[in-house]
Amino acid sequence: MTTNLVETALLPPGFRVPASRWTDPATRLRELLDSEPFVFAPGVFDPHGAELAMYHGARAVYFSGYSFAIGHLGTTDMDLYSGPEIADAARRTVSALRKFQLTMAVGDPEKGVPPTHLEIPPVVVDMDGGYGNLFNVQRVTELYVNAGVAGAHLEDQVLPKRCGHIAGKALISADEMVGKLRMARAVADDLGRSDFVLIARTDAVSAVDAPEGMRGLDLAIERALRYLDSGAPDVVWCEFPNSDREPTVRFAQEVRRRFPKAMLGFNWSSSFKWFNDPDPTGFAELGELGWIGRKRPKMVVVQATGCAPLVRAFEQGAEHAEPWKDAATIAAGIRVPSAIGDYLVLKAVREGGGTALAVSDDDIRQAQGEIAREVGLYTGPEGAATWAALGRLRETGYLNGNEDVVLFATSIGTKY
Repeated sequence: MTTNLVETALLPPGFRVPASRWTDPATRLRELLDSEPFVFAPGVFDPHGAELAMYHGARAVYFSGYSFAIGHLGTTDMDLYSGPEIADAARRTVSALRKFQLTMAVGDPEKGVPPTHLEIPPVVVDMDGGYGNLFNVQRVTELYVNAGVAGAHLEDQVLPKRCGHIAGKALISADEMVGKLRMARAVADDLGRSDFVLIARTDAVSAVDAPEGMRGLDLAIERALRYLDSGAPDVVWCEFPNSDREPTVRFAQEVRRRFPKAMLGFNWSSSFKWFNDPDPTGFAELGELGWIGRKRPKMVVVQATGCAPLVRAFEQGAEHAEPWKDAATIAAGIRVPSAIGDYLVLKAVREGGGTALAVSDDDIRQAQGEIAREVGLYTGPEGAATWAALGRLRETGYLNGNEDVVLFATSIGTKY
């Protein structure tokens, strides 16, 4: 990909940054939604996590409320933080990404490190249920828009809301939700940010209470259609409680029967307990249904040589990973002898033409040093393992210099 580089007043003459620096993040996100088969946004909860995602080529970033609750408060996602709190965290994240782009564009001339020209990924932020009534939605949307985020998702739960994968959820009326969506849309338009991407999420599938008589998937479909009918949201997201195929298929079919070009959001969550499903929905099927495009990323499983049950199963052609005996590695986050979600992970890797490999503790330590020297960041051993694997894959020719690569560690808080 050729990047148009231009000078900025914030850097000395001769240093340049991508011209997209001055593109509205919401406009950039819409360009991605219009041109890419799908837009994958790894979740973060702080500026540093977003910088790591940006450094490793993430096209977009999702500022997760679930992860923010853990990282900011050390609690589960039960609506305990306020709108201004997460809005300020998002503002600091957007600001950090802009500064990080400048830092990387300079490099380190004294050490012979050349400039790296990174694109700033648009940031989508969790707005939960809006933190109150219409006027709370108005205030928080204004904070989000002025913070420079690209978009946000709004949920139809009764407040205080809870994580989508926690039992006991209840829904506000569809009319109230439409009112909140229209308010968010109106605020963005009034501020001159009509490209702001608004995502309507319904938790109807697993809600135990709602004003309507129906429940479950039928209600979720009805809600999604109501929200799209309002003209306010750009994307609809149905929060599923598990990996069951039939609800995923039917929701996509019913929504696209009425709105053929509707954009769908999908939460590929570890909470779905994929390992309990004998035949979970894979990337290929999601692409056929319109949840994501047919072009799928190549996934690479990275584990430590002292604990590599998934790598062993991949190499043996097995569908499930047997427990690893005497697990030992400095990367505690990936020292998981009994692999979680092994069937789904192995299936997704194979469907996308991916692979699996293990790196030694010495490789991990060396990678930590390389990252510190090249980027000036300290990386935990879990993240460094992915860096070590990247070097190995390039050495063997599995990856070439023209491919976009995203590295992320699913064993730490930045996985969402």
